[in-house]
Amino acid sequence: MWCFRRGLAFLTVLVLLFFVISHFSCVFAVDDDEMNARTAIANSENEVLSCYGVVADASKAGADVADLLNILNEAGMLLSRAKLAYAMGDFGSAVTFANQSMLELNGFITEADALKKTALQQGYLDFMINVVGSVIGAVAVICGGFAIWFLSKKREERRSA
Repeated sequence: MWCFRRGLAFLTVLVLLFFVISHFSCVFAVDDDEMNARTAIANSENEVLSCYGVVADASKAGADVADLLNILNEAGMLLSRAKLAYAMGDFGSAVTFANQSMLELNGFITEADALKKTALQQGYLDFMINVVGSVIGAVAVICGGFAIWFLSKKREERRSA
């Protein structure tokens, strides 16, 4: 009888342990939709951050980045919607919004780099025209002044002679 009770107690503990373990495995299990949403949001977030860095570089170079900032704001709004949908447990919408955010930024870095390159070239051209042109103009005025002074001095010497 003692052995039967001991066996029954062991079986009861084993069944309870099975239920506890199965409950915790359900609680800690992450389904595929949630994992996909998490991955899509992380990828979108990384893309938005790298695009902000590229826009900052283009802006430092003197490029007009107003249109790029509008695109970034739209992508950021879609990313916010993805995070909100994820927080509410709507993983399908979270993936959709994160992917839309990524699509919004398709070709963005190439466009920003092109604007930066154009701005740098324009800056070089402005430098050449403004600085070098001014130096050449100043030298021309000084040389012209000496030439006029020299010619007028010779003319004055001829008249006095």
